[in-house]
Amino acid sequence: MSRFVTRTVSRAGRRIRPALWALAWTAGLWSALAWGWDQDRLTESAAKLSPRTQAAVKAMIQMADRAAAMPDERDRLAAVNGFFNQRVAFRDDIEVWGQIDYWATPLELLDKGAGDCEDYAIAKYMSLLAAGVPQSRLRMVYVRAQFQGRPQAHMVLAYYAQPEAEPLILDNINPEIRPASLRPDLTPVFSFNGEGLWSGVGATTAGNPLVRLSLWRDLLAKAKAEGF
Repeated sequence: MSRFVTRTVSRAGRRIRPALWALAWTAGLWSALAWGWDQDRLTESAAKLSPRTQAAVKAMIQMADRAAAMPDERDRLAAVNGFFNQRVAFRDDIEVWGQIDYWATPLELLDKGAGDCEDYAIAKYMSLLAAGVPQSRLRMVYVRAQFQGRPQAHMVLAYYAQPEAEPLILDNINPEIRPASLRPDLTPVFSFNGEGLWSGVGATTAGNPLVRLSLWRDLLAKAKAEGF
């Protein structure tokens, strides 16, 4: 069985208890995001930025609309995954934002044209929600990834067709969507979505989950204001 199943699904009852108050706080914010985005408000937000960004946001909306019409959710995954992997360059937060850790909204990501692994995962997550994929099937997963033989903190988006199914992994490093069992380079640490935060083995190695949840909460507030 995939480590993503044993550590993020079968351990679903092991939610990080100190974070429950924060999850309750985000419920109001998330109610707007859970059903997709406000295209008019999103277009208005993009209108304040460059023509290039406006065109990119328009393309994102059109892509999500096309994906929503696809009957097979795997096709939706491919459309969203390919869109961001092809349009966005990988750059560290310190280079893009001048900060060690910054979580960008999809609008900010497209405006910069660059972001890190968390920004890719967030943009794909919100776009798939807009394309009609239930949030219960999506989790952003912090992993320990092996890059050139060295462990490194990384984030991917996992899609679970069923609660105990082996997830498919959407990643900016490896553009091919693969089952988790075919990604032995990734070890799940903790995962979250708009419904909860789950802990896995060695959760603190990728950073304090409560700190990450604070970034998530701030991101949701920004995204809602922009029209997501």
